[in-house]
Amino acid sequence: MASWSEFAADEPRLADGIRLLLQQYGPGFGYLATVRADGGPRVHPVCPVITDEGLFCFVVDSPKRRDLERDGRYALHSFPPEESDDEAYVAGRAQLVTDPARVARVARIGRAAPQVDWRLFEFSVDVAMLTRHDQGGLGPSGEGQGRPGVQVWLDPGAAHCGGDAAGVPDRRPARHGRHGFDTRRPAA
Repeated sequence: MASWSEFAADEPRLADGIRLLLQQYGPGFGYLATVRADGGPRVHPVCPVITDEGLFCFVVDSPKRRDLERDGRYALHSFPPEESDDEAYVAGRAQLVTDPARVARVARIGRAAPQVDWRLFEFSVDVAMLTRHDQGGLGPSGEGQGRPGVQVWLDPGAAHCGGDAAGVPDRRPARHGRHGFDTRRPAA
C-alpha cells in the first residue's frame, strides 16, 4: 500500500487536484466510509489532514474509530464544491499512528485540540480518483464533450483485479473490486 507521499510523488498533479478539493473550505473536509462489524458501510464527515508526510485523520471515540481499529479499510470522498460537481476519492487502509513525535507534528499542523480523546490514523492510498465536470471536452478536438474528465491512480504495488503479482492478465470475467468498480476497465 502506498503512502500519500508515495502517491503524490508518482502523480503530483492528481494529488494536488485531490488535495484542493479536500481543502477547498480551508481545513480538510470530506466523507469517510468505514466498514461496520456486520460488513455494511458507515459514512461520517471528517477533517482529513494532508501533509508532506501523509494523509491523516484524527478520530474521536466513535463507531468510525472502532471500525478503523477493527477493519482498516476506508474510502474518503470530498465534499462537493458549490460551483461544480467535481469530486475526489481516495481508498485504502487506515493505520493507527503511535509515534508520539509524529502525532505531535500532525496535531500542530491540523490544530487538533489536545484535551480531546482522539487517535491519529494515517491513510494509505490504494486507489485515487479525481473527476472534473467542467472539462469542456477531454481531447484536443473536444471529443468527449459533456462527459466528465476522470483520472484514476491505482497503487502499482497493490494487488488489484487486473492481474497477478507477475503481471499476468486476469482472464476471468470482469468483477467489481473491493472499492465498487472494475479496476481493469479504463476510467473514462
